[in-house]
Amino acid sequence: MSAAREALAGLLAEAHALLPDTVALRRSIHRHPELGTDLPRTQHAVLDALAGLRLDVATGSGLSSVTATLDGALPGPTALLRADMDALPLDEETGLDFASRVPGAMHACGHDAHTAMLVTAARLLSARRRALAGRVVFMFQPAEESGGGALRMIDEGVLRTADGGSVDRAFALHLTTRFDSGTLHLRPGPTFAASDLFRVSVRGRGGHASAPHLGLDPVPVACEIVQALQTMVTRTVDVHDPAVVTVASVHAGTTANVIPDTAEITGTFRTLSPATRRLVREGVTRVAHHVAAAHGAHAEVTLTEGYPPVVNDPDRTAALRDTAAALLGADRVHRLHRPFLWAEDFAYVLERVPGTMAFLGARPPGSPPAQAPDLHSARVVFDEGALAAGAALHAAAALYAGGTSGTERT
Repeated sequence: MSAAREALAGLLAEAHALLPDTVALRRSIHRHPELGTDLPRTQHAVLDALAGLRLDVATGSGLSSVTATLDGALPGPTALLRADMDALPLDEETGLDFASRVPGAMHACGHDAHTAMLVTAARLLSARRRALAGRVVFMFQPAEESGGGALRMIDEGVLRTADGGSVDRAFALHLTTRFDSGTLHLRPGPTFAASDLFRVSVRGRGGHASAPHLGLDPVPVACEIVQALQTMVTRTVDVHDPAVVTVASVHAGTTANVIPDTAEITGTFRTLSPATRRLVREGVTRVAHHVAAAHGAHAEVTLTEGYPPVVNDPDRTAALRDTAAALLGADRVHRLHRPFLWAEDFAYVLERVPGTMAFLGARPPGSPPAQAPDLHSARVVFDEGALAAGAALHAAAALYAGGTSGTERT
C-alpha cells in the first residue's frame, strides 16, 4: 500500500472511530433546529465542539456564522470546507427519538449532518496539522435555505485570510437519500440550478358572479397565463440547456359569488446557464403581459433574482473524484450524468473560487430508492453511518485534492 493510500485508510478509520461523537452532535442540533440567519444555539454547539483544537475561530457580526482557520505545518494553498447550519420551516413527521422539539422547524435538508461532519473533519485535520500543506478555512454558514448566508459571509470576509491572502479552492458535500449510503456523486460544470421567483398580479374588474359579462374576470386570465408559461418553456427553451417553470400558488377571491378584482400567481423558474436564465425572465414577463392584454386585463410582473447556478470547476472536481476513489474505493464514486435543478447558495463561493460540490448518498439500508423520502420532506431520514465517509472526505479534500508539498512552517 502506498503512503498516501495508507494515510487515507487511517483517515477513514479514524472518522469511523469518531462516528459516535459525530452522530451525537448531529442529533443534538437536530433536536433544536433554528431558522434563517440567527442560530445562537447551533452556533454555540459548533463553538463548543471546536473548543480545544488549534484553530483561529471567529463569529459573524451580522449572522450566527462560525469561521475557523487551521494553519498547516507546510506552505501551500488555502482550502475552504463549507457546511450549512439552518433548518426548514416545517413540522417533523419522522417519529425519531431525536426528532425536532421546535414546532414549525426541522432539519429536513441534512444541514445538521453537514455541520457535524465538518466539525469532525476539523478534528481529523487538526490531528494531521504536520502533514497539512497550506490552510483550511471551515465555513459554518447560516441562512442557506432563504437568506443567502454564503453571500453575507463572503461580504464579511470568509474568503480572505488574516494575512491578506485568499481562498484558493472550495469544497462542499450535500446529503441525499437518492443514492446508496456512503457513495459520492459529482460532475464538472453546472450541478445545481439558478432559482428565481416570479409573481404575476392580474387586474380585472370585479362584480357579481351571476353577470361576468359586466366585469372582467381575472381568474380565467390567470389560468391561461399558467398554461401559456408551460408552452413558453417547451417551445422556446433548448432541451439541452433546460429550464423548469413552476407555478406554486394561485390566489383569487374571497367567496363563491363574487368575481374578484385581482388574481395572483407565484412560482419559480430554474435554469442552468445565464443565457437561458435571461430567456426565461423575458419570457415570463412577455407571456403574462400579452395574455392579460389579449383579454383586456392588465398584468403586473415582479421578478426576484435568487441563487445563481452551482458550477463545479473541472480540475477541482477531478481532483476530488480521484481522492475520493482512493479513500472510499473507485466503486463508491460515481459521475452524475445530469445536474439537479435544486438551488444552493454555495454557488456564490464557486463564482469566486474554483471548487466543487458533491452529493453524499445517505439512504437508509433497506429503503427502496424510489420511495425513500428525500430533501425537504417532513419524513426524510438519513443513514448516519454515511457521516464517517463525509467527514473523511472533507478532510481528504483539504489534504490531497489539490494540496502542495513544501518545507515546514516555523
